[in-house]
Amino acid sequence: MSKRFLYILIFIFLISCSLSKKDKDINDGSINIFEKNEPIKKELNTDLKIKSLTKFKNKPFQNNKTNSNGNINFDTNFKKISSNKFSKIRKFDSYQPELFFTNLGEIIFFDGKGTIFKLNQNFKEVWKINNYNKKEKKLNPILYFAQIDNTLIVNDNLSKVYSVELNTGKILWSRYSSSSFNSDIKVFKDKFYTIDFDNVIRAISSKNGNEIWSFQTENSFIKSEKKLSIVIKDEIVFFVNNLGDITALDVNNGSLVWQTPTQSNMIYENAFSLENSDLVFENNTIYFSNNKNEFFSIDARTGTIKWAQSINSSLRPTIIENLIFTVSNEGYFFVIDDPTGNIIRITDVLKNFKDKSEIKPIGFIHAKNKIYVSLSNGRIVTINSTTGIQEKITKINNSKISRPYVLNNNMYLIKDNALIKIE
Repeated sequence: MSKRFLYILIFIFLISCSLSKKDKDINDGSINIFEKNEPIKKELNTDLKIKSLTKFKNKPFQNNKTNSNGNINFDTNFKKISSNKFSKIRKFDSYQPELFFTNLGEIIFFDGKGTIFKLNQNFKEVWKINNYNKKEKKLNPILYFAQIDNTLIVNDNLSKVYSVELNTGKILWSRYSSSSFNSDIKVFKDKFYTIDFDNVIRAISSKNGNEIWSFQTENSFIKSEKKLSIVIKDEIVFFVNNLGDITALDVNNGSLVWQTPTQSNMIYENAFSLENSDLVFENNTIYFSNNKNEFFSIDARTGTIKWAQSINSSLRPTIIENLIFTVSNEGYFFVIDDPTGNIIRITDVLKNFKDKSEIKPIGFIHAKNKIYVSLSNGRIVTINSTTGIQEKITKINNSKISRPYVLNNNMYLIKDNALIKIE
């Protein structure tokens, strides 16, 4: 009896294993966004050429509410490089300070003590101001900027928010918030929108700094220094928090339109390590990626994930027509078909560097038919986007430089103690 019983148990076990395997083989068309894969570290279709892109984005770095830089009408031979030095920003490597261009093409930035300065395009100083006391200056504030009419809006990682008259540099009003800020600033009419370290997005009046509405999303105990991202389109404000949740709100009253999580519950334990790229709005879609090997295409109307691809990148992607361009944290340049999410081509940006494991891409732009990728070792790699062939490596300095910015056919970069202009 015991042997017969044992045979029956073995038979039941084999049947259950077979059924389990069949269940796993069933494909219902759904996307498992929480399934993790290894980052791609090899080239693909390197001989494949893509079409030349001839449509250009107008003023991609001025008052850009969608973060879509597109194809930029710019080229350079890197022959003329100049700089404007300032007091060193000690937290430059961990934060992501952004260069700001006014609507008139003036340059706004800050130094390591929180002093804001306005320059013309020839790096001549127009004015500078400092709105910090002695104690605050020692904390090395990181500042973010936006423009509403003739007013510069400023907030920082020390919980201060204030307004500056753009012509003169006069401080119009200044307030403290209950939490420090950790995002770019987007504007809509007479309001601006920003996110704090508690994952609260706030709509604030530009006239006096009064809060109009706020919306609390899930919060984590450990705060990441990675800058959070906001886009505004058609009276909807979209943003990502440090847990990877994408939220869409009515820009006027803060009512919820939709919310989509992109991470499993395990992210609560690892929120500090999550680095999302900037959100980009294009083709009625929200695009973004992260350093957890995930690239998302999300329907902006419903919050539905259209597709998810295994690309490990915390850099802002570029969308041009039906193509998506991005560079992974491992240094691979991806071209993706937008409608399907299929990877068309992969080329190695760092193939000509001996110490490639120690180098990290910081950001990139697409200009005409070239990709300019800035690196953590102070170089810029120029790649032909049509062929994927690397054309040039340009040394800017020996330390980290920001992603490239373009204004009036000049490229600008930030390092920890200087602005760099390339004509």
